[in-house]
Order: sequence, then C-alpha cells, then structure tokens
Amino acid sequence: MICLSDNTIQSIFCCCCCCSVQKREERTQVCMSRNEELSEKYPQHRRQWFYELQKNKKSNRGCAQPSKRKPLPPLPPSEIIEEKIQVKALFDFVPREPCDLALKRAEEYLIVEKYNPHWWKARDQLGNEGLIPSNYVTENKITNLEIYEWYHRNITRNQTERLLKHESKEGAFIVRDSRHLGSYTISVFISARRNEEASIKHYQIKKNDTGQWYVAEKHFFHSIPELIWYHQHNAAGLLTRLRYPVGLMGSCMPATAGFSYEKWEINPNELSFVREIGSGQFGIVHLGQWRARVHVAIKAINEGFMSEEDFIEEAKVMMKLSHSRLVQLYGVCIQQKPLYIVTEYMENGCLLNYLRERKGKLRKEVLLSMCQDVCEGMEYLERNCFIHRDLAARNCLVSSSSIVKISDFGMTRYVLDDEYISSSGAKFPIKWSPPEVFHFNKYSSKSDVWSFGVLMWEVFTEGKMPFENKSNLQVVEAISNGFRLYRPRLAPLCVYEVMYSCWHEKPRSRPTFAELLQVLTEIAETR
Repeated sequence: MICLSDNTIQSIFCCCCCCSVQKREERTQVCMSRNEELSEKYPQHRRQWFYELQKNKKSNRGCAQPSKRKPLPPLPPSEIIEEKIQVKALFDFVPREPCDLALKRAEEYLIVEKYNPHWWKARDQLGNEGLIPSNYVTENKITNLEIYEWYHRNITRNQTERLLKHESKEGAFIVRDSRHLGSYTISVFISARRNEEASIKHYQIKKNDTGQWYVAEKHFFHSIPELIWYHQHNAAGLLTRLRYPVGLMGSCMPATAGFSYEKWEINPNELSFVREIGSGQFGIVHLGQWRARVHVAIKAINEGFMSEEDFIEEAKVMMKLSHSRLVQLYGVCIQQKPLYIVTEYMENGCLLNYLRERKGKLRKEVLLSMCQDVCEGMEYLERNCFIHRDLAARNCLVSSSSIVKISDFGMTRYVLDDEYISSSGAKFPIKWSPPEVFHFNKYSSKSDVWSFGVLMWEVFTEGKMPFENKSNLQVVEAISNGFRLYRPRLAPLCVYEVMYSCWHEKPRSRPTFAELLQVLTEIAETR
C-alpha cells in the first residue's frame, strides 16, 4: 500500500478495496456565494453527460459472457519465441551505466528482450547491445504515427495552439488525437490576412465507410501518413498546405523510470546540490544534479520523521509508475542520514503558487488544460489501481513547458506523526476530503475524484483556499449537510457541472477519471 504526503512528497495508495456506501443519505444542496444562485432547474440538467455515461455502462453489462472452457496451459518456456521488434528512437539517450545502450534520435534498433515495461534490451545497427528506456523508442512501422515528427499524442488543444503560435509560421502544423477514440485532428497556423488576425485552424481527419481517411471531400487515402503527405503539397480544401511539421521529438526528453534498470538506490556521492528551492513537512528540497548531467529535485527527510524501512520497500514499487503527467521518482539515498528522495525536477514549481503568481493572466482555456493534465495522470493511477489520497494544487508541479504533473506520492503512510492522519489536526486535508474519508477514513479512487473536483475549483479561482472562511469542523458540518463549493467566476457552467459531479455524497455515484477525461476533452474541443 502506498501513501501520500503534503507539499513535497508524493503519496499513492494501492486501491485494494472500494469505499462502502455511506449509512446516511442526505439531500445535496449548493452553497453559493451571496451574489449568485443556481437556477431551480439546474440540478435536473447539471449531470446529464454523466447520466448518459452511466446509462451506457449499464446497458453494456451482461453483453460479454465469460467462457466456461478451461484455459489452455501455457507453453513451456523453451517453446516461447519472442518476436524481435524493430523500433525507431524518438530521443537521444546517453548511457548511464555500463549495461546501457546509446540511442540516437531517428535511428533504428532491434528489441532483443523486454526486461520490464520500462527498460528493454536493444541492439543497434553495429551489433552493440544494451538497455534502453522503453519510452524513448516506438515501433518502426509506416502505420505507426509516432515515428512522424508531426504527430503528438499527449497534447491538449490549448497546448497545441500555444505551440503553433510560438512557431508563428504560415502552414506550421501538427496532428494530434481527437476527442473521439481512434480519430485525429490536424491543427495548422494561418498567418494574418488582410481583414483577419493570425489564427489556428483545426481540421478533423474523418474516415468513410470503406475505411479511407480524408479531410477534404474527394481526396481519400488509405493511411494518415499518405493524407498528410498529399496535403503537404496541396491545400485541396484547407486554407493553406501543411508546410512545416512542428514536433517535440528530441527537444523535450521524458523522464525515465529510474536512472537505470532496477536501480532504486542512488549513491549520495553522485548527487550535487545547486540551491534550495523549497521546504515542506518532511524537510528541505534542493535543486541538484545526478552525475553532473541530470537535473533532479532532492528532498531531504527529517530524521525520525517516518518509517524508513517500509518506505524503501515501497519506493521500489513506486519507481515503476511512469507517466507523462506524473512527476517521476528516480530513487532514494539510504547510505547516510538524512534520507534523500530524488525525483524529476519541475522548473515552474508548485501549481498553487503558479496560479497565484499569474492571477489574471491565464486564459480559461489554459486553466482547463491544466485540469486535463491532472485528470490524465489520475486516470493512469486509477487504471493501475493506485489511490493518491492527497490530491490538491499544492501537490502538483508545473514543467518548463507549462505541463502540470501530479507529485508527492509514496510517503505519508509511513509518517510517524499521528497529527497528519487526525481529523482534528490542521495538517489533515479536510477541505479536499469527501464525507467517507473524514467520517470513516475510507479511501478509494472515488475519494480522489472528490479531491479532483476541489482541485478544479482551485484552478478556476486562480489559487483560492476552498472554504477559506470556515474551520475544519465547520467544513465537515457543511459538507455533511449537503453544501458544496460555489461556482468560480472563471468557470463556464459546463466546467462547474463537471466539478460538481465529483462531489456526490455517494462514492459510486461519482464519475471515474476515465469519464472525467472524456468530458473535459469534449469541452476543450468544442469551445
């Protein structure tokens, strides 16, 4: 089981059980600010998108019948033949250990063995073999869009527009995943015309009944790469031809799951401290370097503050969590005191301070994109049965490219301070907690969903404190009586509907993170 911390160290719990349904069911009311009230009709249509999702989910139950046949026994190990996979490097990789293999962007490699999901054994064209991070390569097939510079998988509409505006070239374009599963969108920069300002146009790539792809009618293609190649040479219905592919390939290297294969313990002599960048409940946080070439955040743990032996075992598990919207844990230093935890460094600091420092300067689309980033990371944790337990703006960090990542997982379970888990203590995150947590200490992915709704509220109030004029005891009483946070001024009604759906009294009636991600993406795409 993995636990979470406040401010600096991240915490995730293994979701081994679901929350029990609360004994009492109370009527939900809305606590609005003095100057605004919801319409009486609002509760009936507020969660219509969520009711549709629930209805579809129920209608699909029972469709697939489990097979009654006994499964076939596995083949003997000697008969299992692992197919060799040709891959292309997306990023340069400099070997960190003697067993590693260097990667050069755009070159081809052969995967010899998959040691685990994050580290593979590869062979280069000269016959050299070694370990590589799996997220630095992609399968080298013409139909695999990831081999093309113009394709971006994990990017929101707002991030797309920011990237293309920064490029500011007529015909600069990218291809990204659309809000509909299995479909794609071309986003292209259009320079200022005589009576129009520069803009970003978004064209959906559609598929006809025969399986052919097209953007403009009368121009059909068997694959998306063929479609893009054609429109790079012919506008054919677009405002401009696709002139300049804009890619992140090679320029924004992702974090690896640890510094090498199964390397969870880091030698403190390999760390150098650059400067102090913060402090929290556990100790001081420094910007540092590992082996003088990888920027890291080094978090010192005050001696006697936590159960170190238990945490070290959990650290080995937490390092296997790897996602573009999670701050990566690289390893721990245990050879001396204090204990150090080494993580990915995030240049723009914590999300809460980022919001407060830029108050009035962030567009609504940017705020929504931040929520999408967090939701994407939480969907990964939900899918892997991990519970965060302390999701809040203070526990998210912002990268140099303004990507928001979830941080501070894996430590609070081992804190030797009863005040942290006491509902009467100021450190307990009451204002982010659902009724089943502060009444019965029951955590689940659905309690994380409640906290995510509060985080959305923090984002759209640009860093305000939830229930800022209420004590913890007053918050417990208000929530138990059905009151909820009011609609922020910057939050469109459709966005408030989403955050409000996270605050249903019954955990089972709250949406999943997968459902939340779907609806947030649709809101972003249809604005």
